[in-house]
Amino acid sequence: MFKAAVVTVSDRSARGERPDASGPVVAAMLEQAGYQVLCTGLVPDEQPQIEAELRRLSDQLGADLVVTTGGTGFAPRDVTPEAMRYASMAVTPRAMLSRAQAGIRGRTLIVNLPGSPKAARENLEAVLPSLAHGLEMLSGVQADCAAHPAP
Repeated sequence: MFKAAVVTVSDRSARGERPDASGPVVAAMLEQAGYQVLCTGLVPDEQPQIEAELRRLSDQLGADLVVTTGGTGFAPRDVTPEAMRYASMAVTPRAMLSRAQAGIRGRTLIVNLPGSPKAARENLEAVLPSLAHGLEMLSGVQADCAAHPAP
């Protein structure tokens, strides 16, 4: 069973002005898929705080998968992909080639989803069938992509 963490990036939710609607949806989907959700959390749209939380969840908590929701749009405060890329650059310079939708920190896969519950659900549904294989590759359990054909 892989360990996951969910982080909602939202100024209003972090301030308690709006309930987190997408984080619980993502956590429930991961649990239904067999992931152990270690924690869920909220951070504001502040790049240093997002980076610190991604480092904490991957380096200290040891999550295999971190899923963020929110902060991926075009508004000036939507900085989640940049924060993820910056945190990943500390591990490998190849992170600069990322399209900023998903990245790897050590043995943790980090996936960014949009902030609306509907969009988060749709995007997670699109990648959920492939996540376990990617996590097996990261953990060293599976080293051959051809060993298991895609569904």
